[in-house]
Amino acid sequence: MSKPNKVIISCAVTGGIHTPSMSPYLPVTGPQIEQAAVEAVEAGAAIVHLHARDPENGKPSQAPELFRAFVGNIKLRTDGIINITTGGAPGMTVEERLQPALQLKPELASLNMGSMNFGLYPMLNRFKEFKHDWERKFLEGTRDVVFRNTFKDIEYVLQACSGNGTRFEFECYDTAHLYNLAHFVDRGLVKGPLFIQTVFGILGGIGTHADDVAHMKRTADRLFGADYVWSVLGAGRSQMKLAAVAAAQGGNVRVGLEDNLWEGPGTLSRQNADQVRRIRRILEALSLEIATPDEARAILGLKGANEVGF
Repeated sequence: MSKPNKVIISCAVTGGIHTPSMSPYLPVTGPQIEQAAVEAVEAGAAIVHLHARDPENGKPSQAPELFRAFVGNIKLRTDGIINITTGGAPGMTVEERLQPALQLKPELASLNMGSMNFGLYPMLNRFKEFKHDWERKFLEGTRDVVFRNTFKDIEYVLQACSGNGTRFEFECYDTAHLYNLAHFVDRGLVKGPLFIQTVFGILGGIGTHADDVAHMKRTADRLFGADYVWSVLGAGRSQMKLAAVAAAQGGNVRVGLEDNLWEGPGTLSRQNADQVRRIRRILEALSLEIATPDEARAILGLKGANEVGF
């Protein structure tokens, strides 16, 4: 892997995993998501990874108009890279999940690189009371759901966005997903530099041991050589630990309330920006420099904020 000169911090501010009853600090409305993203960039994040939610009940939504309610304002208020999800949430169709990125033509969009079991139901052991009817049903339903990202689905997303200049954050939850990505590289549907986000700690994907991180890195090194930029996110309590492990090996990092609601045992994280500041302190203690948004654009080969559709 070619090591960037500086570390890129991504911040995933709300996601489609946690439900509103789990934390009063989870951004739900357009203004809340906008403010969380702006604060994250101001704290040092070069990239903000964005989902949308129904402002009435906090349910994950891929309605393009909900994204339009905040992406333009984030662009006006910051120079951060806006990364729009094509993952949405388990149970959505790929056509539904793609619409915001297809219509808004961001610099960066996420793309999951394989189908998988995606078990969120263990959260029911911790959270017992819910404000909205959909929350318990959503979590319980992940006992029997496959988060679909077939070869056909992935090809559809890549081809649909091929004329937009959008590059992808390839989310890889296990080693098989890296091989799937290599398949699309071999077919010429994907070109470097690849931005690979290796994901650890989702039930159904690879675990959170340091050996798991090393295994994913070795596999990516073997498959992609110097033509990729590596980033790591750890779910839940593994967030900061795995970020530090990755950074010490030349990797980039992702934090945010999508991945972890907690500051520490029994203490909820109050702001996405707090997590950015925390990982920044860790990185700087390791004598690592933080990439600005424009430096991250250069590292990832992005088209620039003036070329987006919002």
